[in-house]
Amino acid sequence: MTTTNSRTPVTKAVVPAAGLGTRFLPATKATPKEMLPVVDKPAIQYVVEEAASAGLSDILMVTGRNKRALEDHFDRAYELEELLARKGDQDRLRRVRESVELANMHYVRQGDPKGLGHAVSVAEQHVAGQPFAVLLGDDLIDPRDPLLSRMIEVQQELGGSVVALMEVDPSQIHLYGCAAVKPNGFGEDVFQVTDLVEKPDTAEAPSNYAVIGRYVLDPSVFDVLRETEPGRGGEIQLTDALRELTNRPADTGGQVHGVLFKGRRYDTGDRADYLRAIVRLASEREDLGPDFRSWLREFVASELQD
Repeated sequence: MTTTNSRTPVTKAVVPAAGLGTRFLPATKATPKEMLPVVDKPAIQYVVEEAASAGLSDILMVTGRNKRALEDHFDRAYELEELLARKGDQDRLRRVRESVELANMHYVRQGDPKGLGHAVSVAEQHVAGQPFAVLLGDDLIDPRDPLLSRMIEVQQELGGSVVALMEVDPSQIHLYGCAAVKPNGFGEDVFQVTDLVEKPDTAEAPSNYAVIGRYVLDPSVFDVLRETEPGRGGEIQLTDALRELTNRPADTGGQVHGVLFKGRRYDTGDRADYLRAIVRLASEREDLGPDFRSWLREFVASELQD
């Protein structure tokens, strides 16, 4: 039985990164999808930066075959650093070293790709009975709109597990896990989750509150995952395990809370949204934005004339 201590400070994060990235083939045939660049940083670095900025200094990445590039990216590149140092290129040297200094990185292979719930379950030994965060690499959260730190605050105050929620158009709810909620008096952005359904049909969805890729989980989730049968898509769904926790008493690690996020989120799991994310982030960069926005306006104007 996993020991539950929901008031233990949250210092660990789990980042599932074992997916094959089939929606981005052939680019992901030899390159992990997490390493696809978003402007000039791989998508996975944004996720690790978010975890580190929320105070999570211990990060376990759950990987699979052909993911060695992830480990290399967060490791020292001595030859490259020495070359940049000899050239006096301090700006690029600083950027190369940034990824190495973000957090203490650890890696474990998922083995069989049995779904998100299974990917989380292989982190049990590393988590060691502590509450922990899970960050999915397809969701990038703008650092100006902090979400994870708020979720950690809620978990430390209320215990149990916390999921991130976002209102979506009802026609899109079938793409997400969906939460039924009720107010719990902790704040306008915090709800008690009473039920969870993985990718429901629009007509059967209990709400238009979608679960997005941030979680802060009580370690009792591991006990539930061991008993969770494959669900939608034949995979072990984290949503199904959390649904079980909504019905369990708080003193056993149960109860699930939702934090409603209204900030900027970039979805890099879809090709069109991936391109939109690059455009939005490049447009806001001080070093790239002015020239890029000018070109973009001219490009759009010329397209409208054709």
